[in-house]
Amino acid sequence: MGKLLLVVGVLLVGVGLVWMLGERLGLGRLPGDFVIERGNTRIYIPLMTGLIVSAVLSLIFWLIKP
Repeated sequence: MGKLLLVVGVLLVGVGLVWMLGERLGLGRLPGDFVIERGNTRIYIPLMTGLIVSAVLSLIFWLIKP
């Protein structure tokens, strides 16, 4: 159980660092990312960011495939 918690913690830190780097590069504010604001409600739909992240991850996994 301790090793699992350690791995999950390291993964969360890694995701947080990548997330911060992505914000600096403009991910999350691309054309095709929709934000709907009505009163106190905000709905964020990162369509283009999701497509780009998916394409990059697919390329990386395709390159490292044995």
